[in-house]
Amino acid sequence: MISIVIPAKDEVGNIGPLMKEICQAFEGLTEFEILVVDDGSQDDTFGEVMRTAVEKQCDAKAIRHEHSTGQSTAISTGILHARGKYIVTLDADGQNDPADIPAMLALLPRIHAEHFCIAGYRKNRKDTAWKRFQSRFANKVRDTLLHDGVPDTGCGLKLFPRETFLRLPYFDHMHRYIPALVRRMGGEIFISVVNHRDRQVGVSKYTAWNRVWVGIVDIMGVMWLGRRAKVAKVVRSETSWRD
Repeated sequence: MISIVIPAKDEVGNIGPLMKEICQAFEGLTEFEILVVDDGSQDDTFGEVMRTAVEKQCDAKAIRHEHSTGQSTAISTGILHARGKYIVTLDADGQNDPADIPAMLALLPRIHAEHFCIAGYRKNRKDTAWKRFQSRFANKVRDTLLHDGVPDTGCGLKLFPRETFLRLPYFDHMHRYIPALVRRMGGEIFISVVNHRDRQVGVSKYTAWNRVWVGIVDIMGVMWLGRRAKVAKVVRSETSWRD
C-alpha cells in the first residue's frame, strides 16, 4: 500500500480537487490511502477532506491538530498514522501534480537500497523571477554545505519508505532536509522531474523572510548531525538456539 500524506492549513479550496486528482492518478495502479493532516486550520479543510472521501469512495483519513504546529510536525503525524510501506508527501496547495506520482513509483523496482528518497525536481517552476532566484540561491547554498545532491529540496513531492522516515531525527522544518538526512544514514537519493503549477486558491504560508533565518539555523543543525553520523555495516551475525 502507498500512503499519501498531505499537510494542510486553510486549504479548503484546494484539498478537494487535489484528492480527486490523486484518485485519478492511482486508478487501476495500486492500493493507496490518503491522509490529510489539518494543521489547525481556521476554515473547513477537515470537513472538505471527508466530503471528498465520501464522494470519491476512497480510503482517506482526516487528522486535525488543535493548534498549528508546522509542516514538518503535520507530516510526521500523518506518517505515524499511515499504514503503507511507502510514503508519498505533497503540498496541499495543488502546486504539486499527482499525475507525477506514477513515474516515481515506477522507479521502485530499480531501487535495492533499504533506505532511500525519491525527490521531486520542479525543473520549470511557475513562480516569479524573484522567487525563482531566491530558490536557486538557497538550493545552491544548501547543496554546497550539505552535499545532498538535490536540486530542489523545497519540492513537497517526495517518496520514501515509512521505516526510513521513522529512523530520521525529528526537528521543526526537517521536511526540507529529508534527502540530506536519508543520505546521512547511508541511504540513496533519486531525482524525478515533476510538474509545477500555479496556486489556484488562497495564499502561500511562506515568504523569503520567514524562510531565510530558519534556513540558516536548520542547515547548521543538519551539518552538525551529519558530522556525528555513524553508519554500521553488519558483516556477520550468528544466533545460538537452545531447546
